[in-house]
Amino acid sequence: MPIRFIALDTELVAGLQAGSPDANGQRPERAIAPEDGYPCRHCLADIRCGETYLTLAHRPFPSPQPYAEIGPIFLHAGPCARGGGSATIPPFLDSPHYIVRGYNNQHRIVYGTGRVVATAQIPATSCEMLEDPRIAYLHVRSASNNCYHCRVERA
Repeated sequence: MPIRFIALDTELVAGLQAGSPDANGQRPERAIAPEDGYPCRHCLADIRCGETYLTLAHRPFPSPQPYAEIGPIFLHAGPCARGGGSATIPPFLDSPHYIVRGYNNQHRIVYGTGRVVATAQIPATSCEMLEDPRIAYLHVRSASNNCYHCRVERA
């Protein structure tokens, strides 16, 4: 099954970069990256040492509901090209493993689908999981902090 990694929508990101409130109603925090490795959820690449970035609360769901987790994410503070759109593992997924979890059309967790997966196995695991007709899409999340990284969909 063909898949594609999905980054945050450019219109949403541009608003946050311009100071729109985050999922908690706060303005994103601005800082200078003290080192490489802050993962931008829009370009799906790492923010480099010395670059300005934003930290903000994000809810990767269309509306609040019990399963709509809110958590911290990073974005470049200025414009960056939207990443993803293909089956290629995004460059910012550089930890040894991640959580891959399935959600249904009502944006609720499909119980029993959450797995800790070696990074290199994310595409194969995603293909396997998306064979389940109950699953509408997947989230890739930090295995240590549960932070949202990106979405995976059927291509």
